[in-house]
Order: sequence, then structure tokens, then C-alpha cells
Amino acid sequence: MMDHNANDLGSGVFFVDILCTVLAFLAAFWLREFVPVLEEEPLDLYSHVFLIPLLLALTISLLSYFGAYQGPNRKNYGAYFWAVAKTVFVTVATLLSLLFFLKIEYVSRFVILIFAVLELVVLSTIRGVAIRIFKDQVRSGKNKLRVLIVGTRSRAQDLVKALQQQVVWGVQVVGFIDPDPACLGQKIFGVPVIGTVENMHECLKNNVFDEVIVAIPRSLLDDAEPIVMACEEEGVRLRFMADVFNVQVARMSLSQVQGIPLLTMEPVAQDPQQLLAKRLFDLILTILALPFLVPLFLVVALAIKLDSSGPVFFVQQRVGLRKRLFPMYKFRSMYVGAEEKLKEIEHLNEAEGPIFKIRDDPRVTRVGRFLRRTSIDELPQLINVLRGEMSLVGPRPMSQRDVELFDRGVQRKRFSVQPGLTCLWQISGRSDLPFEKWLELDLEYIANWSFWLDIKILFKTIPVVLKSKGAV
Repeated sequence: MMDHNANDLGSGVFFVDILCTVLAFLAAFWLREFVPVLEEEPLDLYSHVFLIPLLLALTISLLSYFGAYQGPNRKNYGAYFWAVAKTVFVTVATLLSLLFFLKIEYVSRFVILIFAVLELVVLSTIRGVAIRIFKDQVRSGKNKLRVLIVGTRSRAQDLVKALQQQVVWGVQVVGFIDPDPACLGQKIFGVPVIGTVENMHECLKNNVFDEVIVAIPRSLLDDAEPIVMACEEEGVRLRFMADVFNVQVARMSLSQVQGIPLLTMEPVAQDPQQLLAKRLFDLILTILALPFLVPLFLVVALAIKLDSSGPVFFVQQRVGLRKRLFPMYKFRSMYVGAEEKLKEIEHLNEAEGPIFKIRDDPRVTRVGRFLRRTSIDELPQLINVLRGEMSLVGPRPMSQRDVELFDRGVQRKRFSVQPGLTCLWQISGRSDLPFEKWLELDLEYIANWSFWLDIKILFKTIPVVLKSKGAV
């Protein structure tokens, strides 16, 4: 509701971004002529222009992904600048990587670097101007959104507080409607009760309202039908507060099945665009890594065969997304039959909670100790990543034995996201951490997940693995 002005600005900024990105690239090419660099041969403009469609595609999609088109009612200038900075960095890094791998020599790297500086300045300035325009519109009262709230009790009062605290949105609560006629004339936070449900038509007819928000408790929802009919006839937008149940959810959405509206309450906020980016990132990185890892796989397979009899891979059913079972692949690091011997050494468990860990596990082979210490035994899980059963980043998939020992329902919330090879637990101590801390970190990851967080975890995983920190 608060995006009526912000959306208009977002559309305008979108087209200005396209124009300014093209101009910034052309200006970078022109400015290069005035800067002495090592390149001696004159540059051909037409050999650089072909990059503009790629730059536009990367820039616009990344600006949208990082939230640079969200309305000024949702972001401040610092958040906009950070979104633009990440966009420029990823765009230029991607472009330079393509030029390197494709061995394109006729494109000036210096032009691209000048473009990066200009693009950062220009896109940031555009958003600074957009924020200024938006705030000026709010102060002037232009297109201010006039709202009528149905209800006067705690839910309605909480909504008014929220709206009044966000004055930059340009929202004005004009009045209240209450099912109880005794409330007529009362004021709540300085806003009068101007009518009842019975005279809803008269209130809408004699006043200017842009929106009506129903904020009555679910016990009074039977009164909502005449409200809906009145708004429909008067042509006024109607909204319902969706928190009809006293539960905290990460995301709500509305969908339809053959005209039947369904309100979806999701405990985990997962943006579909970010999930798609995560999946594409997993596939691209895994496919690029496999040619370098195949020789290592062959050496490891040979070492496992020479060290002990049995298969190269250990395959175990693990609990994945929404508790679906899947076969997880690892290099075999134990003697054959190790699973059957688990009950014999269960009393030696050094880990707290449902997991089983001991540092000097007699079931582990000589080669297996090295594989575990270096985490090489986990690499075959890239097969699971390609199959879509796992991601590069996510809570570690657990065995059925461990899951059956969970003693709290919240522990199973970790199954609301796809399991992965590494997560916050791996970069925070791994096996040195107690199970409760492990679970706490998994839930923290789920609550704060973003594609950018996955990238940071991957980068932090590299030194942890190289140092063999917390590996058992």
C-alpha cells in the first residue's frame, strides 16, 4: 500500500539506469583517450559497443536482485549505495572473467575500470535524487494516501502506530470504522471514529479514501462481508491484516486455485528469484570445478582401494529438504561394516545431542583419517548438488538415526531449506562445537538466508578446510 509513489519512482529510475549505463560506458571510452596508459594502439569503438547489451543485462538484473529498485520507503541511501556497489563489482568481475577466459584482447580493461567508477557514481547519484524527490512529494502532501481503518482494538491500534511511525511513506489515517456504535465520536491517537459497519456506504460516499484496511479480530470477521460489498460498490481498494492467527511467520503470500484465494504462511522467507540464482550458482560452480576435481577423484579412489577392501564410495540415506530421504555420496573413510559396529561403540560418543563423534574412531581407515581431516571425503556430494538434492551452502544433511533422536520440534525447522556441503557451523568450529550451538547456527542461517550470505560462507570455508579446523 505504501508503494504508490515509490513504484512510480522505481519505473522512472529503471529507464534512467539504462540510459546512464550506456552513457557511462561511452564516456569511459572517451575518457580513456585523455589518460596515458600502457596501451599504445588506438581503440576501436565498434569493438567495444558489443559489450553494452551484456552490461545492461548484468547491471539491470543485479540492481533488481540486490534491491536497488525497492521504493525509498524501504531503503535509505546507505542501503542503495551498497546495492549499487555490489552490482558494479559483480558486473565488472563477471565481464573481466569472460574476457580472460575467452582470451578477448581487443577490449580495453582500462575502459572497463573507468566505466566501473563512473557507473558507481552515476547510479548512486540517481538514487540520491530519487530519495529527494520522494521525500519532497511526501512533505508537499502530493498523492498522500488516505486510509480508513475498520476496527479500534489492539490490532487496529498497532497498525496505526506502525503507519504513524513511518511518516515518510506519505500515509494519512483519516478515520476508524467500528462494529460497535458506542465508539462513534471517540478518538484513537488523535484519529476519530467516523462510522459503523452499518453505515459503511455513507462513510465511503461522503469522504475521500484511497484504501480501507480491515483490522478486526477473527471473532468479528462475520462483519466483513458488508465492508467488502461497500468497497466493491464504491470502487475503493480493500486490504485485510493477514495476521489473523497469533503466529510469527517469515513470509505471507496470496495465490488462487480456480478462483479460490489461498493465504500461504511460510515459516522461512525464501525469495524465488534468489533461490533460482542459488541453484544456477551451484550448477555453474560445480560444473566448472569438476574438470579440476576428476584427477583428484581418481587418485583418491586408488588410495582407498589400496588401503582397504570395499567400495570407493560410501552411500547413506540422509534426511533432506522437507524430510525427504536421498542417497548422500562420500568417499569411504571407514572399514566395510562400520555402520553395524556403531552400537558397540555408542558409549564412546564424545558429542552432545543426537550426533555421534569420537576423535579416535577405530572404524576409520588410515586413508580415511586423511580424507576426513582435509574434508576430501565430502567432495562426492557435488554429485548430490548436480542432482538437486543438496546445495553448496546449507545445513548439513543428517542421518535418520540422528534425526530420530531430536527432542524438540524446532530442531526439525532445519529441514525447511535444502541441505548443503558447508554452512555457518563449518566456519565456526565444526566438530569442536556442541550440538546445541550447531543447531543454533543452522537456525540463524535459515532466518537470515540470502544469496550473498551463501557467497560469504563459501569464501570463509576455504581457509577453514585448508587449516583442517575442527575436522574429525
